[in-house]
Amino acid sequence: MNPPSDRSQIPDWGVDLDPGRRPAVPMERTLPRLEGVHWERPTQQRRTVEILHSVERPGVTPVFGTSVPPSGLSGWIRRRAFRRSESDMRHWMLLLLADRVNVVEGLLDDARRSPRARAAAFGLAGAALAVWVLRRRRA
Repeated sequence: MNPPSDRSQIPDWGVDLDPGRRPAVPMERTLPRLEGVHWERPTQQRRTVEILHSVERPGVTPVFGTSVPPSGLSGWIRRRAFRRSESDMRHWMLLLLADRVNVVEGLLDDARRSPRARAAAFGLAGAALAVWVLRRRRA
């Protein structure tokens, strides 16, 4: 089917040609710059734990989080990730992997400390083993 030669008859055709007909135009204006606004760089926070930062930046930001420093296998993976540029996909994939490993480390740590968590972990491991055995018998 050939498109009509007179496209002006098509409803809303070319609506992006006339800015006055676009519904978002009033919101697409550039806000005026605020005059006289200034801020001073905060004082550098003291490092009490290892802080990982991008290789593209010369140093750490003035303020940073210290609640979960890198540790264990997930910390090792994070250190490897931060050796790479943020534009490298491996940087982000390693960080995602480190997050997943950190979850497992947390579960193992919980199971080590709490009898209830340990019982839940053994129950879950037993259920996973039972599912695996049952699936192997079917095949």
